[in-house]
Amino acid sequence: MSIVDSVTKSLVPIHREGWPFIAIALVATLVIGYFVDPLFYIGLALTGWVCYFFRDPQRVTPVGDTLVVSPADGVVSHVGPVRPPEELGLGSEPLVRVSIFMNVFNCHVNRAPVSGQIKRVAYRAGKFLNAELDKASDDNERNGLVIDNNGTEIGVVQIAGLVARRIVCFVREGEALSAGERFGLIRFGSRLDVYMPEGTVPKVALGQTMIAGETVLADLAEQQPEGQVMTRVS
Repeated sequence: MSIVDSVTKSLVPIHREGWPFIAIALVATLVIGYFVDPLFYIGLALTGWVCYFFRDPQRVTPVGDTLVVSPADGVVSHVGPVRPPEELGLGSEPLVRVSIFMNVFNCHVNRAPVSGQIKRVAYRAGKFLNAELDKASDDNERNGLVIDNNGTEIGVVQIAGLVARRIVCFVREGEALSAGERFGLIRFGSRLDVYMPEGTVPKVALGQTMIAGETVLADLAEQQPEGQVMTRVS
């Protein structure tokens, strides 16, 4: 393998959603830098950050029909039972929720937590509170998916944050997804919530770092013993 091939393969691809922002940042850098030389280097650094933000690395998803994988890069900010958003149609009883908070340095491409058919895509307008706050799940702008995984419904919700002002969803109701497949993106800081059936045993802990499409959140084949109640951690 040549040096050029080695360098090319080591470069992380950029998602197509990012190219317009990169172009805007680069043009602004050239124009402003033409008049104020020091600002050129600041603009160049910002352009580099925009490229980094929209990176879209390849991921290797664990094999297993019952595995639930992380839909986002970031840090686990909540693990515990919570009632799902009404628009998902998953009932009013608490489900096991794992929340992943993404800061502005995380990769923001979102991936399907399980394989299956998309039964519902539900968008809801809202506020732009800090996505780390628990109430962001109820108050913030969000877009939810319900995926039917061999008869088990899994909910995944994209939540806008304090800086994030644009939720992008690439899929529609009725489409089939594979675990780890890209389904959306949120621009500039946000959070994702995954809702799993009551009794699901989470395999992650508060503060743990997630890798989208790779880190296993739970195995749907493993259930808590009857009578054991899961406590909420956040």
